[in-house]
Amino acid sequence: MSDNSKLVLIKEALDTAEAGLLKAKQLFKELSGDELDTPFAKKADRISSAPSESTNEENVVEGIFDGEKMIDKGEKTYPVPANYASKSKLIPGDALKLTINDDGSFVYKQIGPVDRKQVIGTLTYEDGDYKVITKTKAYKVLLASVTYYKGEIGDKVTLIIPEKEASDWGSIDNVLPRDATDMDTTGEF
Repeated sequence: MSDNSKLVLIKEALDTAEAGLLKAKQLFKELSGDELDTPFAKKADRISSAPSESTNEENVVEGIFDGEKMIDKGEKTYPVPANYASKSKLIPGDALKLTINDDGSFVYKQIGPVDRKQVIGTLTYEDGDYKVITKTKAYKVLLASVTYYKGEIGDKVTLIIPEKEASDWGSIDNVLPRDATDMDTTGEF
């Protein structure tokens, strides 16, 4: 990993930590009425106020995941690694931020997950695609997701799909044990 990639990851980690600390301090103050003044809080304030190298704004693109790739406001598409999408359980509608490093590498970060729900269905393979057949619809899933969870055709799986938006894609959340025959495997949670 290049030094620029590491700097981007460090900055993102610091931004996330800073946001979490600010929210925790705000909640503490709301509940107790007191300011949080601990040695840890003072150290965290120093870290968040330390100068950090920012990325060039021209190299940052935001867009929406469509099940396979990210699409920006101008309808330009960007490839999303299937392994990242599978492990992050991305579903259509999730907002992503893409940082394109000076060396040409892409670093994705999920910045706005869409509302989700889970359904149970059966893993199949048809027309060159892996799909999960639920009570109401067949959803495409990424091959990387099937292999990551060691899914086999005929397995019952828990699938994450957008709660409100119609979608042809879902993300495998888990493969259910084969001996879980007493579960209702055709409905929604």
